Amino acid sequence: MATHCSIDAPDDVTDWHGVQDAVLRYLRHRTTDRQNANDVAQEVVLRLIDLRRRQQIGSVHALAFRIADNLLIDRARQQSRMTDLPDEEIACAAPSAERIVGSRQMVDILSRALRRMPPLRREVIVRRRLNGQSCAAIAADLSLSSAAVEKHIARGLTDLRGALERNGLGLEDLSA
Repeated sequence: MATHCSIDAPDDVTDWHGVQDAVLRYLRHRTTDRQNANDVAQEVVLRLIDLRRRQQIGSVHALAFRIADNLLIDRARQQSRMTDLPDEEIACAAPSAERIVGSRQMVDILSRALRRMPPLRREVIVRRRLNGQSCAAIAADLSLSSAAVEKHIARGLTDLRGALERNGLGLEDLSA
């Protein structure tokens, strides 16, 4: 049994369930996705009711089929946009395994180079580069002149750079 809904005007009686059933049958011939067909048919009726409140509609069924076609096209486009996304891997903040291995190799090279340095030079490099102490503080603590501290730093960095280069690495590899 069909139900009738009155919209705004008393002489405006439309069998919305009948319209929805007709649209649903139409959509089932156009798509194999039953859930999508049901959703579209429901949306068609809602849009028709809204349009009917605002303006006169010549043929409810013709407009219903046109709206259904447009909704199917819109949904297909939206779905294709979502599936057309590139299959790129999501970038991970963690370093790659290759980078971890390379970093460990570099730490080993620099550690060996530090161990081979004279003790005073090593002490100056560690205090300046690893602990961030100023040259003046290092000079005062070790009873050296600022010029002597700067020379130890320069020679120590040359030693470290040489150790990297002998192993096929450079300073640019430290930031990569």
